[in-house]
Amino acid sequence: MMAKFRAIPEGFMTVGEVAKKMGVTVRTLQYYDKEELLSPSAESEGGRRLYTDKDLVLLHQIISMKSLGFSLTDIKEKLISLKTPDDVANALTEQADAIRINIKQLKDSLAAIEQLKTEVLQMQTVNFKKYADIIVNLQMKNESYSLIKRFDDDTLDHIRSRFDKKSGVDFMDRFNRLSDEIVKLQKEKVPAESEQCQQVVQEYWSLIMEFTNGDMTMLPKLMEVGNIDTATNAWEEKQKIVNSYLEPALQVYFSRLGTNPFEEV
Repeated sequence: MMAKFRAIPEGFMTVGEVAKKMGVTVRTLQYYDKEELLSPSAESEGGRRLYTDKDLVLLHQIISMKSLGFSLTDIKEKLISLKTPDDVANALTEQADAIRINIKQLKDSLAAIEQLKTEVLQMQTVNFKKYADIIVNLQMKNESYSLIKRFDDDTLDHIRSRFDKKSGVDFMDRFNRLSDEIVKLQKEKVPAESEQCQQVVQEYWSLIMEFTNGDMTMLPKLMEVGNIDTATNAWEEKQKIVNSYLEPALQVYFSRLGTNPFEEV
């Protein structure tokens, strides 16, 4: 229970004195009191809140933990239990882990910004819609983001209307898995007319049809986008291998179908 005093006795401090001594604002101390994080030990008859040296020790802990990045809720929970060096060490370990995650997120953001800067300079034109698409894909760790700068606005609008974030990620996952399979076939020198190769080609063509939603007029644009002269990253390197392996395999596939969509377009 809070002790009450007529005047301010020796060893007690007002909120203003504590604020000055500890380098915090009176408003902060009032907020800590309201949140029951640090309530003064005593009160004068005139209603002035009075603090003791013990309160100052607690306030010092709060300030220290806050500077380490603990939230007020965390501090409220932990202050009660920080009784042994092990308790303190465990609390610090938790906070260190949280900071590590933070550092990783900041590093990822920095990498995305640097990457976007490179892309912006390569694109030569200011296109904020495209920038937004690149940022979203960088955040999703979608390594195929470099495709975006190759698409024209019509194709990008088509992608936005066909896919949301979840279905877009799902599509790219399937596309990348299939690309990996194709690279494997290429390494193993599996012939274009083999059943194994033709099965993969069929899956690849199904993905293309899913992407275009059956709109054959998109094929020339996709061919243009897919035609990578000089790869600028590992994903593009992989696509170059995929393209060179698929070209003859698709010819076989279409000749067996008795139709060639590319020629028809």
